[in-house]
Amino acid sequence: MGAAAERYVGSWTLRAGAFDLSDVPNSEVLEHGLHEFQMVAEIEKRYSLFGQTGRLLITGYDTRGRMALLDEAIGLANATGTTPDNAAVRSYRSRMGVSLDLEQPVTSDLGVFARVGKATGNVEAYEFTDVDRSVEIGASAKGRPWHRPDDTIGIAVIDNGVSAEREQYFNAGGLGILCGDGKLPHPGSERIVETYYSLSPLSWAHVSLDYQWVENPCYNTDRGPVSIGAVRVHAEF
Repeated sequence: MGAAAERYVGSWTLRAGAFDLSDVPNSEVLEHGLHEFQMVAEIEKRYSLFGQTGRLLITGYDTRGRMALLDEAIGLANATGTTPDNAAVRSYRSRMGVSLDLEQPVTSDLGVFARVGKATGNVEAYEFTDVDRSVEIGASAKGRPWHRPDDTIGIAVIDNGVSAEREQYFNAGGLGILCGDGKLPHPGSERIVETYYSLSPLSWAHVSLDYQWVENPCYNTDRGPVSIGAVRVHAEF
């Protein structure tokens, strides 16, 4: 729940929005009254290269809500002989982040993209997943060369990481939104290769087959890799 606006000025676009957060991190219940929220701002610049229109985007956000500082959770756990519990040290604060995105068509059927992102590392993650930095590159192509112009094939390579404070928090037994093995004695970057093929069996439907290979899932080099498959269906009537 929220609102956004955008303004177009020549080859530039400015966007801003504010959106409600859940009542506690990653809950299914929204915070009433917008007391916890996220503000997002984005600047987009369009340009021409290879005879194609690409775009460069800078996106920043400020999450405002009841979140824990990870070093405080670790300190309390050490003092009481327990495992870190974010809920015990939550206070109203910010977690900020920024990303830089590049999207560049090479031809009318082939495009590439890249993304770099960074967020505050000592604050509890609020929505989605436990990550403090991310680097991603990828490409997608239309199926015109194999006489399937409505099909698309794509691939992306991702390297995710967490801060030293989040590594210490997980190694002390703390739990995040999706991560937490009880211990994390050998942390490492989480590396992902994802590929998909989207085909159009009917004029009004697309089916996508997706595969992900994840090395060091949740930054734990002692387990994995894992394989994840998915099927998505999109229909318009």
